[in-house]
Amino acid sequence: MTESPADTDTVVSPERARQALIDLRTEIGKAVVGQDVAVSALVLALLCRGHVLLEGVPGTAKTLMVRALSMALRLDTKRVQFTPDLMPGDVTGSLVYDAKTSEFAFRPGPVFTNILLADEINRTPPKTQAALLEAMEERQVTVDGVARPLPSPFVVAATQNPIEYEGTYPLPEAQLDRFLLKVTLEIPPRDAEIAVLARHAQGFDPRDLVAAGLKPVAGPEDLLAAQAAVRRVAVREDVLAYIVDLCRATRQSPSLQLGVSPRGATALLAVSRAWAWLSGRDYVIPDDVKAMARPALRHRVEVRPEAELEGVTADAVLESVLATVPVPR
Repeated sequence: MTESPADTDTVVSPERARQALIDLRTEIGKAVVGQDVAVSALVLALLCRGHVLLEGVPGTAKTLMVRALSMALRLDTKRVQFTPDLMPGDVTGSLVYDAKTSEFAFRPGPVFTNILLADEINRTPPKTQAALLEAMEERQVTVDGVARPLPSPFVVAATQNPIEYEGTYPLPEAQLDRFLLKVTLEIPPRDAEIAVLARHAQGFDPRDLVAAGLKPVAGPEDLLAAQAAVRRVAVREDVLAYIVDLCRATRQSPSLQLGVSPRGATALLAVSRAWAWLSGRDYVIPDDVKAMARPALRHRVEVRPEAELEGVTADAVLESVLATVPVPR
């Protein structure tokens, strides 16, 4: 296990921490091309101690992105391939009988790591999906009545295929609500795709990030300082009211059968503060809220079936809400 923020006495200034995380995004760019939004979402999740859901077709560098992040940040990472026959104990760990001691001993599962890559999470049944709920919310795993804390930091970076794909199980609302952000990964633009092929033509091997020139540019001490700085970012009362008004407007939208919950409002607040801090400010402006509204809220609303048949999407509804709710001056 790599060193966690709790294990270090190094004092890092907020300015150094901000620069380290800016460098982190640049470093990941050595391995991943054309997915800047998703990379930023992973960094924001670390700042807010949240989790990220990455949705996209296979082959859009989701796994590579998480591996590059963990390497550039000196954090431990484990990957779980979610399949229809995966059991909850395969994720959380289980009790194993030890013949030498004639006792049961706990064998930790892959969830005991800093960054858990839950690959194709919607290909496993709800029972196994639910195994992550306690870990994501409480940062612990309970097996046989004993609660075992997870390392710090702990982030779930889950990938899922679009729900139209065969063999997928929709994530329940309770699980979706545990994700701080949902990012849709698109096929990169033509220029970015050409850049990807050029790298491969020059010998780039996604399985060997060291050879690709990737190196650690930030550490747990930088992350700890950054998280503390984000908590000090100021938010005016009228900006708080703006966040609440946006969320309440989703509950009144005729196109939605499920609007944003109060948990969603707190998530939007947290990620807006992190985005403001990364942008070099110690206060939140309405533009920070608007920039984060779609990734923070799109998975917390549910479009009515009749509206969905007419082509209405969650993003379209959120765009309408952002256009109609008055912005504080």
